[in-house]
Amino acid sequence: MRKLAKTKKIGHLGTLDPMATGVLPLVIGRATRLAQFYGRDQKIYEGVIRFGFSTDTYDREGEPTSPQVEPNIDIAQLEQALGGFRGTFPQTPPPVSAKKIGGTPAYKLARRNEPVELEPVEVTVYSLELLGFTGDTAAVRIVCSAGTYLRSIAHDLGQALGCGAHLETLRRTASGEFTVEGSHTLPELEALASEGRIDEAILPAAELLPSFPRELVDTFTAGQIRQGRDFRVSPFRLRQSDRYVKAVTADGDLVAIGEVKLPNVYHPVLVFQTVE
Repeated sequence: MRKLAKTKKIGHLGTLDPMATGVLPLVIGRATRLAQFYGRDQKIYEGVIRFGFSTDTYDREGEPTSPQVEPNIDIAQLEQALGGFRGTFPQTPPPVSAKKIGGTPAYKLARRNEPVELEPVEVTVYSLELLGFTGDTAAVRIVCSAGTYLRSIAHDLGQALGCGAHLETLRRTASGEFTVEGSHTLPELEALASEGRIDEAILPAAELLPSFPRELVDTFTAGQIRQGRDFRVSPFRLRQSDRYVKAVTADGDLVAIGEVKLPNVYHPVLVFQTVE
């Protein structure tokens, strides 16, 4: 993407497992500075869990860690077991993951055959829907908090059912406000770039963070904000609970992200100059 967008300033809003497909939001240019406001948005995944044996990575790319057995479970048993993975609960991340131990990603330690002991992390599964069941595989759809591992759910589900299990496929269909329907494949982006139309795939910075209310500011106020000065907002369009607002010009240019300081008064905590 650095090559296609002709810039070195590119970041992402959350990793994907190597075998996974789906939504991977990228931030480009000055929008990279908005990444700090992301990270805790809920995610939606679809995956296939295969029963019969577990692996050291909790997915199909790992080495088996249990004997392969013929699963002997029915849909009623499966639905009952899935109930234990709905709601808020502590989850231990997979040993092969990006979680860090003493500053080192766990997967690097695991690949060096060093011990990996990760502490459980509280996660929330808002919904876990069974889409299909064949006896040895289960297709599921999950809406969950950031930091939830479907690989761990697959592994722990196999443990609960006594037959071992691992994740066979994984696809992220939504990451916060970004959905697979609004995404582009790399070949599509390459085609746009070859035609000089890569900008068609890039959302303007002012359209990001839709949960932050927009406050329209005039040229004078925009100049004041860019000097770090507080700015007033309309008391009729914002709620008392709105911590952040986006100051936007009539041309749709994002001037700043403001944080509430006093009722209807915001202080710019992230300012975009006219030229960067």
